[in-house]
Amino acid sequence: MFARLGRVVVRHPVWTILAWLVVAGALVALAPSLKTKSDQKDFLPSKYESIQAAKLAESAFANKDDQKTAPAMIVFKRSDGGRLQPSDTAKIKQIAADLQSKHIPGVTVAQAMPPATNGKIQVIAVPLRNDFDQKIRNQGMDAVKKLRVETTAQLRGSPLSYGVAGDMASSVDNEKSDNQTMAMIGIATVALIVILLGVIFRAPLAALLPIVMIGLVSMVSNAVTAIIGNAFNLNFDKGFNEIIVVVLYGIGTDYILFLLFRYRERLRLGEDKKTAMITAVERVGEAIASAAGAVIVAFLVLLLASFKAFGGLGPQLAIAVAVMFVTSMTLVPAVISLIGTAVFWPSKSWKKEARAGLWAKLGAGVGRRPVVALAASGLVLVVLALSALGFKADYDFEGSAPQNTESAKAMKDLRSSLPAGILNPTEVYVQSGAPLQKPALTEYQSKLKTMPGVGEVRTPQLNADKTVAKYDVLLTKNPSSNEAIDLVKGPFRNAAHAAAPEGSKVLVGGTTAVFADINKINNRDLSVILPVAVALIGIILMLLLRALVAPLYLVAAVLLGYAATLGASVLLFQNVENKPGLMFQLPIILYLFVLAIGTDYNILMIARLREEAREGHDPRRGVALGIQHAGPTVAAAGVILAGTFGVLVLSPQSMTAQIGFGVAIGILLSAFVMSAFFVPAITALLGHKAWWPGKSDQARAVPPPPQDPYADTPYAPTGSRY
Repeated sequence: MFARLGRVVVRHPVWTILAWLVVAGALVALAPSLKTKSDQKDFLPSKYESIQAAKLAESAFANKDDQKTAPAMIVFKRSDGGRLQPSDTAKIKQIAADLQSKHIPGVTVAQAMPPATNGKIQVIAVPLRNDFDQKIRNQGMDAVKKLRVETTAQLRGSPLSYGVAGDMASSVDNEKSDNQTMAMIGIATVALIVILLGVIFRAPLAALLPIVMIGLVSMVSNAVTAIIGNAFNLNFDKGFNEIIVVVLYGIGTDYILFLLFRYRERLRLGEDKKTAMITAVERVGEAIASAAGAVIVAFLVLLLASFKAFGGLGPQLAIAVAVMFVTSMTLVPAVISLIGTAVFWPSKSWKKEARAGLWAKLGAGVGRRPVVALAASGLVLVVLALSALGFKADYDFEGSAPQNTESAKAMKDLRSSLPAGILNPTEVYVQSGAPLQKPALTEYQSKLKTMPGVGEVRTPQLNADKTVAKYDVLLTKNPSSNEAIDLVKGPFRNAAHAAAPEGSKVLVGGTTAVFADINKINNRDLSVILPVAVALIGIILMLLLRALVAPLYLVAAVLLGYAATLGASVLLFQNVENKPGLMFQLPIILYLFVLAIGTDYNILMIARLREEAREGHDPRRGVALGIQHAGPTVAAAGVILAGTFGVLVLSPQSMTAQIGFGVAIGILLSAFVMSAFFVPAITALLGHKAWWPGKSDQARAVPPPPQDPYADTPYAPTGSRY
């Protein structure tokens, strides 16, 4: 199939390019806008208690604006660090009145609260609309900017200093940083790819080709994603946008790299530029298709996720990879066939016979001593994998954001003097079939105050018919911390339910409750997604290799690599940097890229090992040659892909940096430990049994190849042949 495809594309390159551009242009022109969400609770199923509480709030308090508000807190303190004086308190009350009189869009109330009991701070509470509609969020962010301008003007010459804390204030502070980070990541990714490909091929066109192709693919994949998302009512988390871009550049460069390496290899064997590209498509097409299939399947398995943020991310990534695969098999070969050998200009290396180098020596070593190679590489993976047992999930988005911003500093001041949950109270809803009575409500409020981890319980709000009461409970712990989540998930929820007034039902909601439910759902998703993905990837490997044994140890190797990657992340962030945990999305993100993309390199290597076996080489000789010839391709692809993800470490967001490090180290382990040593060593030890029950490693009945000058030297390089 791939031979036929290669012939059509290479013999009709202009028509292929025109067809691709016409289809791409139509898709981009017809695509609707991409639907995205920001609120984590939008991705939870309705069966979870926090979502039921949110729905009850929407129905019971539909006419109350404060059900969709995120308070901005203007935190005042004395510049000398002392206690607030009566004159300071009077000044703060005056500022509150002036701010309210300014009629700032989005600001309806600016209320000065009593000073904290320690006298260190006082706040002005400004409720801002926040139902995650982008227009409303923009209005809220503009309101924060104007509040800062007005407050700064009124504090000139005063002994007071201030900072604005809250969700909207954090968005304002991090918006510029996020934009700069995205630009920096984009520039660094492109620069890294160009530099590395320039070093590998010493040719500017070969270095720039992936950038141009992937830029086109990015537009098309976004259009296809929007069309499919609109058709199937999928929502996407825009917090993953950076990852989508990096995936496209990483995987896209890999696939183009596989083609370029094989194209250069065939040119060195004396084939003309057209034949060389047809052969390249034929030889690597099946491996790239299987690799892309494994990645797409692994991504689509995320549709089984109950946490729908991942359910949207899976199809989004799968579509991007599918578009990249089609492009790498059509547009890329067509363009290269037009350019011809000029793609390697000014380098003349495509004319020269490949020299034996490091990979030839490594291949020879693994071929001679597969047991040593297996033991050494396995030890590295197992030791790292054991560290994964110490994994802890962290849900603190505030803590992962830069801590040098005004909002972050104001939040620290706020929590140093007031209950930590003041901006994100846990919401307790009491629902009854009959009007709730005041004595019962007062008694329940008293019980809530005595529950573990509670700092303050505000007077309940009642709906119109008094059948629903809402209590805001301020926790003493950071609402996004593991301690608060564990508290709400277990002891607090249980106590709140048990103390419910007679004849009523209690639901616990709010940010902490949402994260508590996400904690449950993540554990469920991993237990479902991982086995299904492994089984499907195993089936793809069986179809590719027409064997049962090799797919089994390939899948086992990838699972071990996944655990080792998570363990390496635990070692760095929890043990070295003393983080309270890793961001809760990390295990699934690593699943996506290490389990799925790491399989690419194993597929490329095992396909080459089979190819060498078909050439008539014995298992150990075939392993030596397979590492020699596929090793440089896998290494180059691994370094580029790891580098593109490693760029994310530059992000000031801790979550993004963790993803960047985790995926980068996972890719490097896949390329340089699993594919280069672990998998070839097992294949060498098993020999023909690796391909049982099929016979896909049997030598082909072809005319004898030209004499190999190194044929008499065991495990020596054979660059003239392959």
